[in-house]
Amino acid sequence: MRTTARQPSILAAALGALLLVAACSPADAPPATGGASAAWLSDHGLDGMSGREVVDHLEAMPVAERPTNLIASIKPDSVELSDVDGNTTTLDLPEDEFYVSVAPYITQTHECFFHSLTTCLGELRDQDVSVQVVDASGAVLVDEEVRTADNGFVGLWLPRGVDATLTIEHDGRAVATPVSTGDDDPTCVTTARLM
Repeated sequence: MRTTARQPSILAAALGALLLVAACSPADAPPATGGASAAWLSDHGLDGMSGREVVDHLEAMPVAERPTNLIASIKPDSVELSDVDGNTTTLDLPEDEFYVSVAPYITQTHECFFHSLTTCLGELRDQDVSVQVVDASGAVLVDEEVRTADNGFVGLWLPRGVDATLTIEHDGRAVATPVSTGDDDPTCVTTARLM
């Protein structure tokens, strides 16, 4: 009887550990595999969405409303979705665009390589920032005043295959950092410290 009573606690602890480990995915995180029926995506309000639509939808959600039983990891060419029931699927991202999510910070950050739409949290939540991305030829790809999402990140859709400089300004502080959009590049930037 003790074993039966402890199973929910063990399951809850295992789920908590999974979410903690997946908070922001390292470069060597294993890829999701398999396919999923529309039914389980529907449970998360994602049925019928393209990869880009899933990214934009989840990134814009308030943190308190984000699904706690779903992991959505952005790779250079896809978004990989999995849930606690073992359902998995991979949705392609646009061939000509690369999504990178940036969490500017002042005092605290975390390591990240593949951005997790459901678990990554940055320091500067709901803050106004200026964002500029200029490629190696000097072309301005982004020049906007934006607000960080409730998770503290700014999501950018950039052309694939570019090397650029990302500049962020906030409240009298600024940072410039390189960003690249190749097949082996990170989709999560958490090293942009505002000085």
